[in-house]
Amino acid sequence: MATGISDYLANQWLDALGNNDTFAVAAVYVKLHVGDPGAAGTANAATETTRKEASFSAASSGTLTSDAALTWTNIAGSQDATHFTSWDNISAGNFLFSGTVTANAYTAGDTFTIASGSLTVSLTIAS
Repeated sequence: MATGISDYLANQWLDALGNNDTFAVAAVYVKLHVGDPGAAGTANAATETTRKEASFSAASSGTLTSDAALTWTNIAGSQDATHFTSWDNISAGNFLFSGTVTANAYTAGDTFTIASGSLTVSLTIAS
């Protein structure tokens, strides 16, 4: 399974850390997938192509947590969302990271929501 941070994001973070480069993402946009999105974040895209802007509370203990619901209304197609990708642009842009969502079937025209606090990104902290 190829979920996790992208090569792009890993290199940006490492350059910021080791080479005193500045790196920031103005906004994070989430896209749904119906299977593992792969290392490039482009495989198994859902019929619903709309990316939704995510917002997060301040990171704590190596975890970043969404602080608002992400809602798709009048969703395109009938599928079963199992994964997500995140991007730095509402269309095109750079793939940042991916993960899984609780498998949730939807029918065309439905509303699909990832509840506030349900999208988390974490890094392993040395202990």
